[in-house]
This record gives sequence, structure tokens and C-alpha cells, in this order.
Amino acid sequence: MPVRAVQPSRANTVPWPDEAVARYTANGYWEGLSLGEHLYAAADAAADAVCLVDGELRLSFRDLMARADGAAVRLRALGLRADDRVVVQLPNCWEFVVLTVACLRLGAIPVMALSAHRRQEISSMAALAEARAIVVPDTLKGFDHQAMAHEVADTTASVEQILVVGSDIRVDSVDLRSLCRPADDAVQVRRELDRTAPDGAAVALFLLSGGTTGLPKLIARTHNDYAYMARRAAQLCGLGPDTVYLAVLPLGHGYPMAGPGVLGTLMSGGRVVITSSPAPERAFAAIERERVTMTSLVPAAAQRWLEYREADPVPDLSSLRLLQVAGSRLADHVARQINPALGCTLQQVYGMAEGLLCLTRPDDPEEVICHTQGRPICPDDEILLVDDHGEPVPAGERGVLLTRGPYTPRGYYRAEELNARAFIGEGWYSTGDVVRQRPDGNLVVEGRDKDVINRGGEKIWAEEVENFAYQVDGVSLAAAVAMPDPELGERVCLYVVSYPGRTVGLADVQAVMERAGVARFKLPERLVLVDSLPSTAVGKIDKKGLRADISLRLSTQPATAEHRTGSVSA
Repeated sequence: MPVRAVQPSRANTVPWPDEAVARYTANGYWEGLSLGEHLYAAADAAADAVCLVDGELRLSFRDLMARADGAAVRLRALGLRADDRVVVQLPNCWEFVVLTVACLRLGAIPVMALSAHRRQEISSMAALAEARAIVVPDTLKGFDHQAMAHEVADTTASVEQILVVGSDIRVDSVDLRSLCRPADDAVQVRRELDRTAPDGAAVALFLLSGGTTGLPKLIARTHNDYAYMARRAAQLCGLGPDTVYLAVLPLGHGYPMAGPGVLGTLMSGGRVVITSSPAPERAFAAIERERVTMTSLVPAAAQRWLEYREADPVPDLSSLRLLQVAGSRLADHVARQINPALGCTLQQVYGMAEGLLCLTRPDDPEEVICHTQGRPICPDDEILLVDDHGEPVPAGERGVLLTRGPYTPRGYYRAEELNARAFIGEGWYSTGDVVRQRPDGNLVVEGRDKDVINRGGEKIWAEEVENFAYQVDGVSLAAAVAMPDPELGERVCLYVVSYPGRTVGLADVQAVMERAGVARFKLPERLVLVDSLPSTAVGKIDKKGLRADISLRLSTQPATAEHRTGSVSA
């Protein structure tokens, strides 16, 4: 038997109960293997098949695993070991995939950051994870990620290495591409990494919560649970060696990584094609060139694809079989346009980084595909809908969704106080989403109970925006709410009561947040000055009333003199 790496970090995670472990193992969900072992099983079955495409670069399974193993041993030479955390903030690129697989082989734990994150978010997750390394591009869209990473390292004692992708690499950084060469002795290195592979119960990677608090919370996903989710989703989507998956959404999200995404495709023997943007002009060219069969979008991107297709019907999209849409609710009328316009089957996806994954099935009736968000992928996914008092609601009625199952962890990492609120009773995760379950088992997402703004799939905690607003001179009261937007679903609207004789502008709040290094997608995009804020019967700010107010203002006076700005780049 191989010697398995031991993870001290498990002491900071919330384990599944012994009964659940036994049941999930007996039912075949958990196989006790690392994700690296699952990937090697696929690689051994089709070593020379092309599995990863990024521009002109084409890697076979043999190439991918040799590069990943080479990177793993070179990371180890830099001092990284099993259980060491590595903050990964890369755009979609082949280096992202190779590095992720390398960490999975070594037992190091990627902490999946987003390119839009800035100093505040990266500092928070690096400190919480006690990260040993941060991986960034040199610059991206005019922002110097390398300089930011070194600033974080200067204030985070655990960070020892900055790894960089790009052409302008500082002498105190490490060139990631130089680490991603094939192993010098691939056979021997593979044997060595196989011998020390992490076991299935070990933490494989950390995902970020989408809206539980202002700063990201870490979700520990194990090799067992993440492999099951990706493989089961791949099975339900019909993935196999003929699958060509186009990765257009940020790979730091769990949805394009394992829903089934990149990992599900690779473990099925398929091919992953990487692009840096879901822009239709770029994606359509990739679909035509690579004969893509499946991809994943958020609703705003799907809408842009429909509009672009109507204007330019020339690109050949006939290879595309399945289009996933998730991240926020897809309007029914948009859902009905997907198949006629793009010639593929729509798959609605509802899930969360915390675990639960629901899919419509490719062979579902059109009514199910267009009007529901699917049903859980596992027979042991448990669903409970409750009212405001925590009592189960009658069948067919709306309620807040609680869930638990073989790929839904029982708590956040190092977050005891938060876990007491977010995980209820015997391990039920309270999603905060208001849903209705139909007699056929499919879920219809109708809203949410959390004070979260969903901007194109990126979740923004209202309290975080409000806390920054209070740093602006002249702000007496502030309340951030979601305002409807036809492109992104929601944007941030900030209501402000100013002190007498003081004027507060939108730019003032944005400037405070930008100076703090906050991700730009969190910045408010409209500010409404009011004399007072409405309150509920118990004296709390009436956010429901404010959301109704901004909806009314937008419908009747979209261009009033309220302080506002144009789009903020995500």
C-alpha cells in the first residue's frame, strides 16, 4: 500500500460524521483516490490524445501529466510540501491547469482566487489559509498583479514564494513556466508521486464562498467529494473521449472547473479548449475551429451570444451539443431561445461552491429545461425547504433551501462562528436561496434570503459595501441593495443619508473602495441620496422596500439627477 500524506489542515475543517462517511463509501461515491490518480487513469487510457488546447499550444494527456509531475517536483524543490496552501490567481491559461494538477499530485492545496480580486481579498485569503505561495500573472488588463502579490507577502508571514506567469518577472519572483517543463525522468517521478499521493479524504483545494460574508471564506473540498461531483456530472452530461469542452468562464470558480467542467472532461478522456473570455466573437471562432461540443456560461454571456448570433449567423456552431447556464436565474424567455438560435441543448445548472449541484438532464422535456434549474445529481443529496422559523414548508411551496450530501462539506475552514450560523442542526447547509421543488423533483429558484447582490454571477455582500461607505466623510446612513440590470442581472445601488449640509457622491465611495484594493466588481454603480431610510417593525433598514424603490425609479425615471456612473469593469 502507498504511504499517504498526512494533512494537519484537517484539524481546521469540519468532518463528515462517521455514519455519513460509511454510507457514502459503501454507495460508491467516495473511492479513496486522489484527483491526480483519477486523472492518471484517464491519461493512461489515451496517452497520445490531445487533452488541452490554449491558442497554438496543444498538449496530449502524456504531455499534461509529465508537465504537472515536473512542476510538482520543482515546487517541492522550492520548499512546498503536502498540505501547503497556494493562492492561485491566474486568468484562464494552460499554466493554470498544469499548476492545479501539479498541486493535486503533490498534495499542496490550491486556494482558487479570481483575477478580479485585489489586495484586500488576496491578503485575507492568504492569511486565513496561511498560504506558502501566491501565483499571479505579471500584469493583466493594466493591473500589476506581481507588485500586489509582493505587497501581500510583505504583510503575510507565511508567504515565502511569489510565482509569476508572464514576460516581465522580477528577480524576487519565480517564473512559473520554467517549473512547468516535463519531468526529467517521468517514469521515476510518477512512481515517487504515486507513492506519496494524498488519500481521498485529504483536502484537494479551497474554493471561495460566493456571498456568505464580505471577505471570502474558504471551502475545503476533498479529493473524494470533488472527484465524485465532477465525475457524476460528467456522466449525466454524457461526456466521453469525443467531448470537447470550451472553458470561457474563470477557472477559479467551481462551476467551470468541476461542474463537470475541466476536471470532469479530463477524467472522461475528453479535450479542454481554453479561452480568456466568453465574448462571442472569440468563443464562436474557437467552437468552429476545435469542433467544441460543450461549454458553460452565465446568463449575461448567454444573452450576448444570442444577440451576436442573430447579427452574424456565419460561424459554424453545428458541433455544439450542450450549453450550460448557471450563476444566476436565466429568464424563461431567454432559455427558450437557446436551442433555436444556437442549435444546441440548454442545460440549466444550479449550485454553489459549498457543494450542491443541480442539473437539468439533456433528455429532459423542453418545459423542464426552460423553466426549472434542474435536480440534484446524487441520490444521497438531501433537500429540505424551511420557512422563516426553520420549519419544513408544505410540498410545492417556497422555502429557504437547506442541503447536505456526499459533496457538500459540513463547514467552512477556520470559521467556527460563521459555521454556527450557516450550518444548521445535523450538518444542514443553509444556502439562503428561496426555492420551490416541483413534484418531479426539479427546483425552481425564486430568490434569496441572504443580503447578497449577484452581479453577473459574482456575489457581493451588501454589508461590505456599506462599511466602506461609512468611511466617506459626510455619510450618516448607508444601505446597499441589488438593482435589476438586463445584462448582469443585478448591480450595486447604494442609498445614502448624508449629514446636514454635506454632499456625498458616488465617486467618493468608489474612491475609498479602490484605495482599499477592493475588487472593482464590488463597487456601487448608482447612489441615491435620501432624507431617511425606511425601517421594518423591529427597527432594521427595510432592504426589501429599498429594492422595490430602485426598481420603480429605474422603470419610471432611469435618467434622474441621482448620482450614478457607467459600467464598472469586472
